[in-house]
Amino acid sequence: MSNTVESIIHEVKKVICGKDYIIAQTLTAILAGGHILMEDVPGVGKTTMALAFSRTMGLNFGRVQFTPDVLPSDITGFSMYDKATDSMKYQPGAIFHNLFLADELNRASSRTQSALLEAMEESSVTVDGQTYFLPKPFIVFATQNPTGASGTSLLPDSQIDRFMIRISMGYPSAKDEKAMLEQRKNGVNPMDNVRPVCNDAILAQMQNDVNNIFVHEKITDYLIALINKTRGNPNLLRGGSPRATLALTSMSKAFAYMNGRDFVIPQDVQKVFIPVIAHRLMLTPEAEVNSKRPSDIAKDILKDTLAPKV
Repeated sequence: MSNTVESIIHEVKKVICGKDYIIAQTLTAILAGGHILMEDVPGVGKTTMALAFSRTMGLNFGRVQFTPDVLPSDITGFSMYDKATDSMKYQPGAIFHNLFLADELNRASSRTQSALLEAMEESSVTVDGQTYFLPKPFIVFATQNPTGASGTSLLPDSQIDRFMIRISMGYPSAKDEKAMLEQRKNGVNPMDNVRPVCNDAILAQMQNDVNNIFVHEKITDYLIALINKTRGNPNLLRGGSPRATLALTSMSKAFAYMNGRDFVIPQDVQKVFIPVIAHRLMLTPEAEVNSKRPSDIAKDILKDTLAPKV
């Protein structure tokens, strides 16, 4: 599948200039079967990234632009009376897609945000006591504006923890911004040139291959040691959860797969550790006053933890 991986990256780069690291991390999370949270200011290409991946991977795509008046039933669906059958009939919500773009998720009410919890953990929704399973593969690609932006509210911790990674696009360099303008000369939309290179069935097979990547016991011990150091760090009120350990393992497997190996090495773990763990860490008030950042603490943990030789 290495050719497929390379082709996906090539197609996404047609519309996203100079963000190779972000593209690679996003694809790694998708192959690991995880959900992606992208936090950044408006206009840097978050939505474009999600749409490009859905097109080149041949995925059924759905999108909701979250606002305070979006209801949980808009997401999960609802039951309504069907006069023809004299019974209640379920109407699926917007979430029933392979790739669901939750655009500006932190503008929704807490109740609506919570409607995603079951879907993200169990790939199903429950309406009126009946459980409905979502299509496979199922990926939530959520975007949010930075905390404190007008009209935003914090995502609940339980939801933050369900995102496998949190990443940020950042502003493009002058060179990349010029390339972006060149792509769009004469009214050309580069998204029209993105071609599908796989489909949902191929993606499901790739995710299954990732699950079968070998992880040596020494690597497992290394993973656990890294997570445990977040739990006892004096700068943190809260470290990584057991879900974080599972996410780090899956991302490490997917990164190995992306690099053509059927086994994980310490460098795989190191490459994905910060995007997997940083958003799960809660700083102490003292650390916040001293302008410490979760990503910097994660970097220090990586430096202070001896990697195994396998």
